[in-house]
Amino acid sequence: MKVYHGSLEKVYSPEIRKPNRTLDYGSGFYTTTDFDQACRWVERRKSEGINFGYVNEYEVDDVRLRTAKVLWFDRPSEDWVDFVYNNRNVKGFNHDYDFVYGPVANDRVYAAFALFESGILSKQDLIRELKTYKLVDQLLFHTDKALESLCFVDAIKIDI
Repeated sequence: MKVYHGSLEKVYSPEIRKPNRTLDYGSGFYTTTDFDQACRWVERRKSEGINFGYVNEYEVDDVRLRTAKVLWFDRPSEDWVDFVYNNRNVKGFNHDYDFVYGPVANDRVYAAFALFESGILSKQDLIRELKTYKLVDQLLFHTDKALESLCFVDAIKIDI
């Protein structure tokens, strides 16, 4: 499987990093199978004086992926909503999965999820809403064991 990570740097050796904000799937190294999504991640990191970044490309060792502890969401579901909610809102929440795969809560999804978090949308209404969106994916490498399955291929320069 080929995955991408958008960054302002070439990332030859990915690391597990604690985020400075709450993320959908917790701490780790986030990737996607969608090149355009990785480009959007580069654009989000843009800051004053920086006009380029990189989409880092990796191959995932599928054998290691199949033998690891994996949480897989093909689409938004009640379990996915609960998992994302817990990662974002439950202080001290942590999980022990090596990999987590599922939909990206992009800006549109984030707005709908915020309506759920504030009680305006029910869980079922949120899922119905999300099913109308074209969602891209994300694959989180949550443990060092997971990172061992990544092999750096290339860093494609992206002008932003």
